[in-house]
Amino acid sequence: MTEVNEILMSVLSTIRVPRPGDRVHKDECAFSFASPSDGGLYVCMNSFLGFGSKYVERHHVKTGQRAYLHITRTRKTQEQKTAENKEDDNNSGSGDPPKKKPTRLAIGIEGGFDVEQEQYEEEVKVVLFPDRQEVTSEDLASMPDVVRERVSLSMAGLLAADSVSHTLQVQQWDGEVRQESKHAAELKQLDNGIKIPPCGWKCEVCDLQENLWMNLTDGKVLCGRRYFDGSGGNNHALLHYQQTGYPLAVKLGTITPDGADVYSYDEDDMVLDSKLPEHLSHFGIDMMTMEKTERTMTELEIAVNQRVGEWEVIQESGTTLRPLWGPGLTGMKNLGNSCYLNSVMQVLFTIPDFQTKYVSNIDKVFNEAPSDPTQDFKTQVAKLGYGLLSGEYSKPAPDPGDDPSSSTEPRGDQVGIAPRMFKALVGRGHPEFSTNRQQDAQEFLLHFINMVERNCRSGMNPSEAFRFLVEEKIVCQQSQKAKYTQRVDYIVQLPVPMDQATNMEELQEAERRREEAESSGAPPSAAPRAQIPFAACLAALSEPETLTDFWSSAVQAKTTATKTTRFASFPDHLVIQIKKFTFGLDWVPKKLDVSIDVPDTLDLSSLRAMGQQPGEELLPEVAPLPLVTPDVEVKAPVLDDSTVSQLCEMGFPLEACRKAVYYTGNTGIDAAMNWVMGHMEDPDFSAPLVLPGSSSAPGTTPTESLPEEHLVTIVSMGFSRDQATRALRATNNVLERAVDWIFSHLDDLESMDVSEGGRSEGGSEASREPPPGPRVRDGTGKYELFAFISHMGTSTMCGHYVCHIKKDQQWVIFNDQKVCASEKPPKDLGYLYFYRRVVE
Repeated sequence: MTEVNEILMSVLSTIRVPRPGDRVHKDECAFSFASPSDGGLYVCMNSFLGFGSKYVERHHVKTGQRAYLHITRTRKTQEQKTAENKEDDNNSGSGDPPKKKPTRLAIGIEGGFDVEQEQYEEEVKVVLFPDRQEVTSEDLASMPDVVRERVSLSMAGLLAADSVSHTLQVQQWDGEVRQESKHAAELKQLDNGIKIPPCGWKCEVCDLQENLWMNLTDGKVLCGRRYFDGSGGNNHALLHYQQTGYPLAVKLGTITPDGADVYSYDEDDMVLDSKLPEHLSHFGIDMMTMEKTERTMTELEIAVNQRVGEWEVIQESGTTLRPLWGPGLTGMKNLGNSCYLNSVMQVLFTIPDFQTKYVSNIDKVFNEAPSDPTQDFKTQVAKLGYGLLSGEYSKPAPDPGDDPSSSTEPRGDQVGIAPRMFKALVGRGHPEFSTNRQQDAQEFLLHFINMVERNCRSGMNPSEAFRFLVEEKIVCQQSQKAKYTQRVDYIVQLPVPMDQATNMEELQEAERRREEAESSGAPPSAAPRAQIPFAACLAALSEPETLTDFWSSAVQAKTTATKTTRFASFPDHLVIQIKKFTFGLDWVPKKLDVSIDVPDTLDLSSLRAMGQQPGEELLPEVAPLPLVTPDVEVKAPVLDDSTVSQLCEMGFPLEACRKAVYYTGNTGIDAAMNWVMGHMEDPDFSAPLVLPGSSSAPGTTPTESLPEEHLVTIVSMGFSRDQATRALRATNNVLERAVDWIFSHLDDLESMDVSEGGRSEGGSEASREPPPGPRVRDGTGKYELFAFISHMGTSTMCGHYVCHIKKDQQWVIFNDQKVCASEKPPKDLGYLYFYRRVVE
């Protein structure tokens, strides 16, 4: 013990007590998915980073830190939990209260979900490296006061601190806190003599007896909204508000002495009504005597979220599926509507480029990780990839034993991995992906590819597997002259021509029956699914598009043109998105219910771009007008201010409008508008107009001081100070735009000195010179299907995603933590399809 005393004295200055704002990682290893319940977690008592037993030694050697808090959680046996529940029941009148069901859609806070702490026995001790000497709380009692006090405070602080993952969950989930309605205090109630009985309610219009709402102004009892699946109500309470403007309604069946569900149609949200007892009493309802007979809206939401990932929501629910285990067959936990992320990452890590980049050299990635690996993109992607491919976490989940009925269900649940750290990092700062709301899998795929592009500025870039060139050919119909442009893309968006359905007669008959049912008030029958040939979708993509009001530089006037889109290169891996999501006539998002006979093999060779044809004339380029300035030196363009103003009034950025007028030679609003529409996707669309030879051009003579904190931020990303200066000057010192600008101008910046610390690939790769222009791979246009992602639900903002992946000629379904052999892969109902090139 004397030796331990001496070690603790020598490292006492490095042992810290967590302060508010410190990030404490005590739920998950920075390099693996080890947790306190999976072999224990070592939390550095200086940096508060957590490490599994496999990686803690690496951290000690790299940093010299010696003191770690070892947290171990052991799952309680069913006997222990049963005994505790009995004790709760016996002590309900005194001592600890019995456990309550959640009442709020939140995690780890009052009224919310528990974080399963009660499911585990927890043991903690301090471990001193390199010899792994252990110090328990009992050992500390016999140590000098200065040691005992500092170590005990650090231990207590670490145990009491919220972990980073827990904090994120609370922030992301606690979104349904209700606010007092602006109508509650002064709500006018009609003296119409209506008294509401304590039971036996039904809708005054359609006689429904569930999901009933009483308007707090006139006492009308009417049914609620119709849900997406046709259940719920018939919208009569909503229609009543639209006719009368009476804003507040209470859900009958949820009234208790503690409150009730109150909805404000005017505020379009669930609200609080501080005068609810008074408002209910007006219609003869004694709130203190009411009992709940229906689930509240929060309980309905909680029930949905507790069922996330259930087998019944996927297409193969009627089949007993065989669970699979092993490398590449690892499930992913749903972190609250994170199935879109799970599905995309499962598919990406079946692609060799991503495996090679992040998993094959994982030791190199981890060795080069910064001091805080939880914030390093490459480290966290490698960690996720290894977790999916290694098979270490592909093992059956422990039987919870809490639900006796679950024993009859064939269990395919795995321990799997919970990508909390990865999700927090890739979603950081993003208005959608930083939340726990459901998202569009296609949008997340593009977001992740964009992050890969930014973090692979040199060396191998796995997103090149998807990158291809699109050639757009525009032919002026008056002059027959052509214009060719190329752009980079990663996904083929395939339109769905509903008018090409092969069962059109059946669809028209179903629509006629629906209209009859709607007019008679009868419930609608299930509509048939439209059958769309894949060939029709492909034809809709490739057929020429007619452009009206096209400004032709050949005839110097507006005319008609045709635009044809073709592949200028074919990628190694082709992603096809079926454009199922659209808008109705009322601009409400909706999903097309279609079945498409997507083929296992695909030949797109006929869609290869041919370039300029012999004898074909090109549309002349529009040359900018000479700039007339009072001085010999060019300082600023003389532009048509009225045209610039008109474009600005349409909502376009000022600098983009100035460029449009300049590059179309002041030839009027039509030409400028045409330029704007053709350049909206340019990375520097909103960047200031810079003239050749101008003394005020970015990167030459400083025109204003630059924020030092912005310079430091960009330099910390691995760029030189000169590059950071150039980016800030090009974007009016707006940091976010400067970062986007610098990543969009990497080719221009390669000639400048890039600080070696920013290279994500190390010295050898940093010295490589990238080729000019976007690097694309090319080959045959023949492909075979190897994966697809399906979506169940009415929009991308709700529902559930699963993916099917072909592994060793066997289709496998990945449904969050469940991984099984697929019996009937629903290839006709997919949303995103992934093809690999067939090598001949």
